[in-house]
Amino acid sequence: MCVLIKPGSEKMYKQAGDEKENELLSVVHSLLFSIHETELQDFVRGQCTGSCIRHLLVKLLRYSGYDAAVCVSKWQGFDKIPGGDHEYIDVIIDNDLTGPERLIIDIDFRSHFEIARAVDPYGTLLDSLPVVYVGTLPRLKQFLNVMVDAAKWSLKQNSMPLPPWRSLSYLQMKWHSKYERKGLHSEQQEFQGASPSRALCFGHLKRLKSSLRLELETGRLLMMPVMQAGTKRTAMYERRRRRSLLSF
Repeated sequence: MCVLIKPGSEKMYKQAGDEKENELLSVVHSLLFSIHETELQDFVRGQCTGSCIRHLLVKLLRYSGYDAAVCVSKWQGFDKIPGGDHEYIDVIIDNDLTGPERLIIDIDFRSHFEIARAVDPYGTLLDSLPVVYVGTLPRLKQFLNVMVDAAKWSLKQNSMPLPPWRSLSYLQMKWHSKYERKGLHSEQQEFQGASPSRALCFGHLKRLKSSLRLELETGRLLMMPVMQAGTKRTAMYERRRRRSLLSF
């Protein structure tokens, strides 16, 4: 996977996931679309950062038979790299050849690469990233390498340095640091309208669904020439699969 960003042009080549990754991605999309905002009320804990959605998604993945958990990574600062923490999801998949395999799920993937005063080619590249990342750590690292190089180029056009929190070292710490798999938390509360935290949760879920629908619809339109060139049976299957994801 490589990226080339020059004034007026950009290219991004993304390695496709394998069958298990694509299957899990489809399941994650379907489960996210199935979530109703009132279901988040048991998972609201203070200021919303998407944790409520992650915990509910893990609950639904477990009901679907997956070994899923919320993971919290923490790391100490070093040199100019600040310390921090990050919350994401992992799923352990059985692999007959290599043993258990860990897949990462990040439901707010694009936000990790947002930069100030981004040039248009970088914005286009950012929009090409998956809304929700589902895949292995090695494939995730490829995305990080591409986006950090692109961010450096974009910022350079405005004579701006790369912030430490957008450096490759910092980004890698989010998913490559030591982590703890957390159990589900639930705070049973009587639902009495939308508190500020709940309103943030609901807004986060609404934007996530909207972005996913746009991503799936764009992918469907891009696939149409390929589908028309294939068999009618393949085209019918692809349309039915896309429609099922967009029907929630």
